[in-house]
This record gives sequence, C-alpha cells and structure tokens, in this order.
Amino acid sequence: VQLQASGGGLVQAGGSLRLSCATSGRIFSSHVMGWFRRSPGKEREFVAAIRWGARTTYYTDSVKGRFTISRDSDEVYLQMNSLKPEDTAVYYCALNREGLSRVADSYDYWGQGTQVTVSS
Repeated sequence: VQLQASGGGLVQAGGSLRLSCATSGRIFSSHVMGWFRRSPGKEREFVAAIRWGARTTYYTDSVKGRFTISRDSDEVYLQMNSLKPEDTAVYYCALNREGLSRVADSYDYWGQGTQVTVSS
C-alpha cells in the first residue's frame, strides 16, 4: 500500500483546508485509515481515523466539531474548519491493518506528510 498526502498550506486562523490522502494497493474493510500530526518539538499526535468498511469515524477531542474525516473509493480526506494556530503541524495519513488505534507506532504504512500552517 502506498499513501500520498496533499492539500496543506498557509491559512489564517478561522479558515479551512482539506487534506487528501491518495491510496494505492489493496485496502480491506477491517483496515483503518488515520491522520496524525507532528508539531515542532512534539510527538506525533493522533487526529482522526476512519474504518474503511463501516466508515466509522474517530477524533481526538481537540478537533471534534471542527475536523471531518471521510473517504471515497481510493482517497481519504480531512476537512479542517475553524483552524487555530495550534493546528499548525505536518499532517500524515497512515494505514493500520489491525484496526483502530491512536498509537502512531501501530500503523503500518505512512504518507510523506503535508505542512499545515495557521497564522494568527
């Protein structure tokens, strides 16, 4: 499986961005696609995830109500609204073959990351 993240950029606080993660390879209904982010000096942080088959979604508390994860046949999206300066980070998409996890090390495949910068 290969993952390619895109869609990052510079936006003012309160603005929106939509990240995309293009997938290639076989993804099964039991797999989970996640978005993580890493800010300077911090560990990689779970943001959101979606079960491939059931499309059940999960979010970290700090983004609930502002971010939405979704997918179509071969792409996963992260719609980010009401962005805050603390959302500034490199965002990564990742695939977990075992199921839902908020732990980055449990994910098997990673995209290359896309920078999101939110100015105040």
